Formats: sequence, structure tokens, C-alpha cells
Amino acid sequence: EVKATQTIYHFTCGKVDLSLTFTSPLLLNDLELLATPISYVSASIQSNDGGTHKVQLYLGASTDIAVNVPSQTVAAQTFQVPELSILKAGTKEQPVLKKKGDDLRIDWGYFYVAAPKSGNMRQYISSAAEAVQPFKTNAVISSNKKEGRSLFLNTVFSIGNVGSSAKEVYLMLGYDEPLSIEYFGQQLKPWWKEDSTVTIESKLVKAAADYKNRMQRCQSFNVKLYTQAVAAGGIKYAQLCELAYRQAIAAHKLVKSPQGEILFLSKENFSNGSINTVDVTYPSAPLFLIYNPDLLKGMLNGIFYYSESGLWKKPFAAHDLGTYPIANGQTYGEDMPVEESGNMLILTAAIAQREGNADYAKKHWQTLTTWADFLLKEGFDPANQLSTDDFAGHLARNANLSVKAIIAIGCYARLAETLGDKATAQRYRDSAKKMVTKWMELADDGDHYTLAFQKKGTWSQKYNLVWDKVLKLELFPEEVYKKEMKYYLSRQNAFGLPLDSRKTYTKSDWILWTATLTDDKAAFDALVDPVYKFASETNSRVPLSDWHETINGDKIGFQARSVVGGYFMKMLMELD
Repeated sequence: EVKATQTIYHFTCGKVDLSLTFTSPLLLNDLELLATPISYVSASIQSNDGGTHKVQLYLGASTDIAVNVPSQTVAAQTFQVPELSILKAGTKEQPVLKKKGDDLRIDWGYFYVAAPKSGNMRQYISSAAEAVQPFKTNAVISSNKKEGRSLFLNTVFSIGNVGSSAKEVYLMLGYDEPLSIEYFGQQLKPWWKEDSTVTIESKLVKAAADYKNRMQRCQSFNVKLYTQAVAAGGIKYAQLCELAYRQAIAAHKLVKSPQGEILFLSKENFSNGSINTVDVTYPSAPLFLIYNPDLLKGMLNGIFYYSESGLWKKPFAAHDLGTYPIANGQTYGEDMPVEESGNMLILTAAIAQREGNADYAKKHWQTLTTWADFLLKEGFDPANQLSTDDFAGHLARNANLSVKAIIAIGCYARLAETLGDKATAQRYRDSAKKMVTKWMELADDGDHYTLAFQKKGTWSQKYNLVWDKVLKLELFPEEVYKKEMKYYLSRQNAFGLPLDSRKTYTKSDWILWTATLTDDKAAFDALVDPVYKFASETNSRVPLSDWHETINGDKIGFQARSVVGGYFMKMLMELD
């Protein structure tokens, strides 16, 4: 069972049943809890035959979680604090913030396994070969310190006699790092360590004391999210949102900037390893707009600072802040001028809508004006450049990218109006409306609109249109939505609607946006159901991929990315 904050496994083990619940209390309205790197593994055991049975439970956690590659040497130890028994492991090298890039794992800091003290529980360190021997033979490996490669941190619970009434135990998994991010030359602590008196041990003690409360909070939130998602889009849609929730959050690091602002920095997993990529922020935004817009500000703050500090001197928004975890400036080899400027304007307007004011936009008005003016000149008929779908290559006159520019200009007009500048609002809105008329002429291809202007016989998902509906800008007429939706329904494959006419692959986050363009529940379901089929049936056994083949359901390249926060777009639109 996959819930928003929990995954639950049910096993039959002979004459007893075992339920394991893995809980990460990623509650977006509680930044301190969100940032605390502690998860729970809970076990519930009961007889299934009416009898009583003696039960032991073993959990072995590999130290590979604390290394980049298994060949690195780790040092492990056991120790105790008054309330807990603790296992700790990390690399001997401890190369803090020394590596950057994609497909890399943290190899500094320490992995912790902690359990409430009990005479019926013991912990020990072993090699992989030794790991389960004490469990099998009751032999004792007496080592409170050990060095080597791929060690195991082992916990054995002697549950005793178990009958029809369930017995429960739990332990905690934690990760402590001295530093998280380098941000324009300054090394930043994780959010939860801003107070220098706080330690991972004190956090583990607090997590144990608050165990029942956190479980209740997580379970309540699971129900709330599921109920909201079913109401918005149905059961299959809700299950996709549940599947995406933790992944979208976990691909970020929460820190505080030297200026005292929230930074919620994404890692562009399995694409190029960039940190705080604007066109990764853009698709992920719906989830955070729903549950805590401050976190979306945390994705935008660094990009605004980059421009306003003078470090980024171009008249459009940067693509990224560097390569994770080093955020010292853009490292992507090419700019995406229309893409990123449009993204920043649209998301700033979305924050204003959710908060009911444009205070955040006002702080950055000069920068937003620079980007809006750039889009007035360069956005409507884009030059040969990349968009967020950069894997598809360069494309001139990109009709969907033009939609983004038009909506971004409309967003700037909305923000100006909110701030009381009616003249500016009218001027930019008039410009956006004129662009819509011209767009419909240049992109027209009879029963649909083209991939690129005046390129007959092509088509693409116009997923950027969704913000016109969500923000109620009323720039594009309803006929555009209806024409496109009818055409999309004729182009589906078994595992989804292709991204465009060039290939049969797709992006599932964009499909969920495209589905939100329609008010017809049957049409919405027709687009969502194949994405559910992909998530359920794909042979690619990896963390949820947002880029897959619509013919056979295989993932193409991306996995574990935060962009699946975009699945929440339908929920965002349904908010009051």
C-alpha cells in the first residue's frame, strides 16, 4: 500500500502475519519536521492461526547508504544515549561537499539506526556474510566498532510469544550531515541544524518521544490528500498523486540562505545533476502551491538572488544555480531564455494567487519587469532554442513555448493589476491578447494546432495552456482547448499520449497538465488512465520515471525526479 507519507507491506510468515510500515513524515506545513532527516520502520506482528508463537524480527541496514560507491571504506560503531540504542556509520574519508554531479550519492555525514532501549532488543555491526548469523544461531558478535566495506547495521527484536493481539516495535533511520549545500561560495548547514545546540542524537530522542503523534499526523494527512485527490480526479488519479508525493519532496534540500531566506533546492536526478533548475521547479510547483507556497518561494529565491546580485547579467532568467550540491552559478551549457523567464513569471503569479496578494512579486518587481519586457520582444515567435523538453532538441517557432511566453506576459499584467498599476496591467494584457489572435493563425492546422508555427502536419501537447485556466487569465478562447483535446484523444497509445508528433515517448507530468485542460471527466480519465497503467505495469523497476515510451511502457531515462509534483495540477485547479 502506497500512501502519501507511508508505504505498507503485508507478509504472511508461516503462522504469523507481519506488517511493515515505512514512514517519512514529510509534512509540508511543518518545515522543522520536513527538514529533519529521520524516518521510521514499524513492525506489527500477530498470529494468524489462533495459537501463540515465539517470534524474532531482524533488520539489517547496509552502510552503502552512506557511500557513493560500495568500494569506499566505512567506520561503524554502536553506542547508547539514555533513551536509545544507536548504530552509526559513515565513510572514513568524509569528503564534505567534494563531489558534484548526477548519479552520485552522499558520502559524507553519518547514517544512523536507532531503537528504544529494551532487554529484548540488541544491535551489532557485521560484514554482509555475518549479518544474520546471530539471528539464526543465537551466536553473539561482540563488536561495538568495525571498519570495512559494505558493513551491516543489525537490529534484532526478540518479540516473544505472539498471539492474535498484534505486538508492535519500531526503529528509526536517520542521516546526519555537517553541511548540505555550497551557495555562492558559502557552505550552508541543513535547515534543522541552524541551531548549533541541536544534534542528530537529540533529534532521534525527540523523534522517539513523538512517535505516536507523528504517526497520527501522517495518517491523517494521508487521508486528507487521498480524499482531496479523489474529489479532484478520481481514484486512479489519487493513487498517482500518492505515488508522487514523497519523491517530489525528497529530491530537494531545505537550507537557509545567508540573507535569511528559505532555499528549497532541487537536484535534477538522472538528467544532468543541476541544482535548482528552473524548468524542474516549474513542473513540480503544483504540489507545493497546494500545501505550502513558501517552499515554492524557496525554489525561486536563489534565481532572483542570482540576477539581483549582479552575478547573472543577462536580461532573462538563468537555467540553474550550478551542479548539485554546489550552487555557485549556472553550469548548464546553454541558456533557455524564453522557457525560464516564462516559468519565473508564471510561478510568481501563482504564488500571488494562492496568497491573495502580490507582496512577493513586489520584492522582485524590477527583475520581473526585465523578464516580461524580454518576452514581449522575444517570446511570441521563439528563435531556435531549447525548452524544458530539451531531450527533444532545439526547435524554432515552438508553439507551446510561445503559449508560455503569452501566459507569462498575462501573469505580469495580473501582478501589476494586483499592485494597483492599472495602466501597466492594461498595456501588457492587451499585448498578450493580440499575441493569442496571431498565435491561433500561425499554429492553425485545421483540427488542431501545430508543434511549430506554420509547420503543417505536426502537433504537440500544449500543456503550458493549463496556467491560463488555473490562474483564470482568460487569454485563450475555449475553442482552442476543445480543438486540442479532441485531437489528443485520437492520438493516444497504450501507455499514454505522446509528447508530440516527433516521437512516441511522453512526459507523464505534462500529460497530467494536458488532462487538466478539459472539464469533461471522461476525457480527463481517458488521458490519466494510461499513465496509471504505466505506473502499475512498467517493466522498469526504478523510482517513478516521468519520461517513458507510450508503446511499451518502458522508462526512457529520467527517474526519481521532483517534476512528478506536477501530477497535483488538477488538485490545484480545484482549490477555491
